[in-house]
Amino acid sequence: MGFSISNAALRLVSGAFILNAGIGKRNLPAEHAAGLQEAAQRVIPQAGQLAPETFGKYLSYSEIGLGAFVLAPFVPSRLAGLALAGFSGALVAAYLKTPGMTEADKIRPTPAGTAMAKDFWLAGIAVALIFNRKKAAPAE
Repeated sequence: MGFSISNAALRLVSGAFILNAGIGKRNLPAEHAAGLQEAAQRVIPQAGQLAPETFGKYLSYSEIGLGAFVLAPFVPSRLAGLALAGFSGALVAAYLKTPGMTEADKIRPTPAGTAMAKDFWLAGIAVALIFNRKKAAPAE
């Protein structure tokens, strides 16, 4: 489990972003939590069974936990990438399933969907962390 500057950069930018988002949701107003919950239940229907305030707290705790996990240097990069892939996959699915977020081609964002479309970069980082292979040392 050697140190890689490229993996450290990917983990720093994505982990800090997610951690900050979770911290920002700690005191989420019920109306905002309900809006996020509506988007989440398009991907995970069970999310609709929670009270909006409870959903908001769980979302905040989850993002704080994931951000810290991705940032933790003792967590292998491949494992951090797998966790990030699950999270970013849910975000991308919410973007694709939310009406009005995409153009007629169902992929390019509308002006309203641009903020959600940025979650594709997290999916790209996850893939890079999962599939980054170190080159074997040359045989002597």
